[in-house]
Amino acid sequence: MTLSNVTLAVVVGGVYAVGAYLLLQRSLMRIVFGFVLLGHGANLLLLVAGGPAGRSPLLGEAAPAEMADPLPQAMALTAVVITFGVTTFLLALSYRSWLIHRRDEVQDDVEDRRIARREEHPGEEEVR
Repeated sequence: MTLSNVTLAVVVGGVYAVGAYLLLQRSLMRIVFGFVLLGHGANLLLLVAGGPAGRSPLLGEAAPAEMADPLPQAMALTAVVITFGVTTFLLALSYRSWLIHRRDEVQDDVEDRRIARREEHPGEEEVR
């Protein structure tokens, strides 16, 4: 492995780590940014896995061993389109939540709170 491959692997790991951390936050905008970072990390991973750049894959101009593999580039382009679509959807949900609740925080579910209370006090019966 060359130094540039190790550096890119560390960068991809860092981008994934920060993206996963942001996805676990309660702020909707941080969740969106975390998803965007995960999308960028996936694109970097695809391009790193594609290997070094080669000559354009036009027949007659280069030997087959020297040609670049177009598949990682096509997969990265597909990942860009999917990430853009899902990011747009998440931004629309975030905006709708802001209009309704006037805050940017994900609330706990009422059922989750009830289950957490039951686990804290297992002997008590719930009164309705």
